[in-house]
Amino acid sequence: MRSGAKVAIVGGVFAVVAGGIGYGGYNLWNGVMGGEKSPETRTAAGPRTGPVTGEEITTTARDFLAAWAAGEPEKAGQLTNDPVTAGPAVAAYRDGASISKAVITPGTPVGTTVPFTVNATITYEDVSKPWSYTSQLTVVRGQTTGRALVKWAPSVLHPKLLTAGAALRTGVAKTPAVKAVDRSGAELTAEKYPSLKPVLATLRERYGAKAGGETGIETWIDSGSASVPDSTLLVLTKGKPGTLRTTIDAEVQAAAEKAVKAYGNASVAAIEPSTGAIRAVANSPATEFNTAFQGAQAPGSTMKIVTAAMMMQNGLATPETKVECPPTVMSRSTTFQNLKKFSISNGTLTEAFRRSCNTAFIKAIGPLSDKHIADTELGATARDSFGIGQVWQVGVTASDGSVPESAGSETPASYIGQGRITMSALNVASLSATVKNGGFLQPYLVARDLDDREFAKAEPLSGEVARGLQKMMNAAATAADGTALRAMSGLPSPKGAKTGSAEVDAQDSSNSWFTGYSGDLAAAAVVQEGGHGGDSAGTVVAKVLRAG
Repeated sequence: MRSGAKVAIVGGVFAVVAGGIGYGGYNLWNGVMGGEKSPETRTAAGPRTGPVTGEEITTTARDFLAAWAAGEPEKAGQLTNDPVTAGPAVAAYRDGASISKAVITPGTPVGTTVPFTVNATITYEDVSKPWSYTSQLTVVRGQTTGRALVKWAPSVLHPKLLTAGAALRTGVAKTPAVKAVDRSGAELTAEKYPSLKPVLATLRERYGAKAGGETGIETWIDSGSASVPDSTLLVLTKGKPGTLRTTIDAEVQAAAEKAVKAYGNASVAAIEPSTGAIRAVANSPATEFNTAFQGAQAPGSTMKIVTAAMMMQNGLATPETKVECPPTVMSRSTTFQNLKKFSISNGTLTEAFRRSCNTAFIKAIGPLSDKHIADTELGATARDSFGIGQVWQVGVTASDGSVPESAGSETPASYIGQGRITMSALNVASLSATVKNGGFLQPYLVARDLDDREFAKAEPLSGEVARGLQKMMNAAATAADGTALRAMSGLPSPKGAKTGSAEVDAQDSSNSWFTGYSGDLAAAAVVQEGGHGGDSAGTVVAKVLRAG
């Protein structure tokens, strides 16, 4: 049969159309293929082994799509490597989404993967609307049977079905849509600001009923999880969206979106220090996962902001205290070193901070110092002075950051932002905001009185500690040898910054971190495998701060 020829229609509902796969006279009702014997049949020699063949790939994909189109979920399931899960999922597909008819068109296989297009019509009560999307399936060899089988995943049915509990639904929407606006009333859409897509979805789910809108009829992905927002796929009839004001600044958001696009994998968040209002959040790539808020990565030397605060609060040092900065230092049986093993002779804590001397921060604390402090002190400072590790209720899903209790070599590693410490770009932006403001204000995206949620609180920094941190961060941003000088050049004062590089196992280059403030805007960025913090991440933060 020629490519593009329709092979069958099942009850006027589903059809499979020949595309890249060579279809013959296929009967979708009984799965018989013109007398052809399936290559998946066992032989007397036992199950087949080795890679699947091209013939097995096309035949298995064809038979699975045909069974799906025929409304034969049990048969479709048996053509996968997980029939117990796949069969019921295929059965629920049509009814759950209220699909009245559809055409599945396979594409040309690429290796063991077969792409296909679904062109469907969704009908709910007396409303119908066309719906199309692309997906793909992969053919593998069964480990016990030796048969060529479709590797099952919910995403075979739709690429946004990413978890076992997710399902397609069509009906009256659970909550009304929201028209999210920035702090000045400008509308925020996922089309204009792609990074806001998961944010807007969560805002709708949490606040749609409070924003005063009316529901419509939609097709959506029901995530099946209270922590993951549903995702609208198709609107059959529009409801009336309610207006929801956020703290986002559209101009800063636009700058953030543009800044992260220059890198393959980057995130940035911006906060107004005097209020805690979140002004921007952006990720590249822009996906359903909001890495800038939910990421959990070692923050590298940006953690020295907290470490320096701990040192001052515990009387270990002031910005003017002389500290040793050798090329390397041994602490708790582990050797730590500075970038390119640089050293500072007769320098102060401020010099060590602005040049990001690892060894100075390790040598001045713990067993190597005559002023020993407990291993739990860094976590206590992070929690009690910077709000890290408390519960942050920003209005959407966000990580709280974590500075867990450490032991052995993890403790000195934690002083320079390694070990088991994890933070998001939002957490690190809050470090700068706390320094600039002289105290922690929990970041937030929508007003607290919208749902009376409780904000995390921390003790204000003492005047001495706040001024000391501001001095050191300013030195990093303005001194000739400051690691943040290039990125912060030209930005108005008051300003300060801290660079960071976090080593990650199995990566050739370290993650690039940078946080800083200028005027009443603070920001932080992380670029995966971006190298030195002053380079890639610094460029992202500088562009965001300039927009503010």
